[in-house]
Amino acid sequence: MRATILVIDDEKNIREGLAESLRLDGYGVIMAADGDEGKRTLERSQVDLVVTDLKMPKMTGVDLLRDTVSKFPGLPVIVLTGHGTIEDAVEAMRLGAYDFITKPVNLDHLGLLITRALERRDLTLKNEELIAEAEARRSMASIIGKSPEMKRVFDLIRRVAPTRASVLITGESGVGKELVADAIHDLSPRKDHQLVKVHCAALAESLLESELFGHEKGAFTGAAGRKRGRFELAHDGTLFLDEIGEINQNVQIKILRVLQERKFERVGGEETIELDVRIIAATNRDLKAEIELGTFREDLFYRLNVVNIHVPPLRERKDDIPIIAATFLEQFARENSKLLTGFDAKVRAALYAYSWPGNVRELRNCIESAVVMATSGFIRLEDLPPSIASRGSETGIVVPSGSSLAEAEKVVILQTLAMTGGNKSRAAELLGIGRKTLYQKLEEYGVDASETRKEIR
Repeated sequence: MRATILVIDDEKNIREGLAESLRLDGYGVIMAADGDEGKRTLERSQVDLVVTDLKMPKMTGVDLLRDTVSKFPGLPVIVLTGHGTIEDAVEAMRLGAYDFITKPVNLDHLGLLITRALERRDLTLKNEELIAEAEARRSMASIIGKSPEMKRVFDLIRRVAPTRASVLITGESGVGKELVADAIHDLSPRKDHQLVKVHCAALAESLLESELFGHEKGAFTGAAGRKRGRFELAHDGTLFLDEIGEINQNVQIKILRVLQERKFERVGGEETIELDVRIIAATNRDLKAEIELGTFREDLFYRLNVVNIHVPPLRERKDDIPIIAATFLEQFARENSKLLTGFDAKVRAALYAYSWPGNVRELRNCIESAVVMATSGFIRLEDLPPSIASRGSETGIVVPSGSSLAEAEKVVILQTLAMTGGNKSRAAELLGIGRKTLYQKLEEYGVDASETRKEIR
């Protein structure tokens, strides 16, 4: 896509001459007759580079440059100056201009400067994109998964993080809702401010209001001094309300007011405190059902549920079990100074067959326990907790009742691959399909075939 250049000069002949030359070079051109018009153009149009005169009525080129550098960092500006005003050109460079060129303008030289400036800007933008992508990967590194279900979660995190929208994270206990909240904050413009967390279920009802909103001295028995609440501490940052479904109606009303009006009072206080805070909430409850029961306010639900991110339970994304288990194995082997190379085939089958009611948290505890109990160079069935180890003695492949034909095929393929230790040739042979077909199926399931052996070794 061709670049758009804004040409600003109060001399009509120069302005139109430059515009015509740049159009012949293949650029899109917008013209402005003075600094004020140029400033307005920048605010309403997509511009890739500015060429501006220094000496103009109303707003000078220097003032325009100062404003442009402040509002549009990284936008290259080339200034035009007449003979005898080199000092002004030097000042422009100090203020952030890319370069300057004297009048009468050498069009070939100007064309070279524009090419170099645009190339540098493209390189800067690409570097910024790479840095942003690296930050995103680092922020989400603690959330493990390559399944299609988790890829959707990662995509939602990336899309919602830069915004101000409230987010409601739903999912069963142990799926990693708090890690999702961490990632959203780390990828947001608020990342340099605090992420304040409140575990609502862990606080007694009598203490929750004071924890959230703070209190004044003497507000209640034991209030020996003023205390700032979590909302106040999270000003300019993010407040994470975990297990929001546990709070009572009285506190729900006060949270709703904060979301609507962006202000509150401490318990026992009269001073109204204004704040700027982003709310991320999480729950393992069905809040729509709670609304029907009358225990959760519908208006608060819709204020919180601007964007919903549902983290699926582990039993619905069993493709992720091998890589999660391998990650925990490496972590706990290192922490316990043990040299462990992987899992035997029966362990892999047991991990895959188990339903994991405690989700990732339960799998984490299982692998930590197995590492502690291991006496050889790999995890064996007897190292697992009995309830999980018993699944490894089952020789058949378990397909959940009610599964579609496609879902059953997926279970058979992945469990067979797990039982062969990631040996795709052996798995294809047992399944009676070609290796190419197996690779195609793994690609459909979002499983990286090239990494399968490493993940489930």
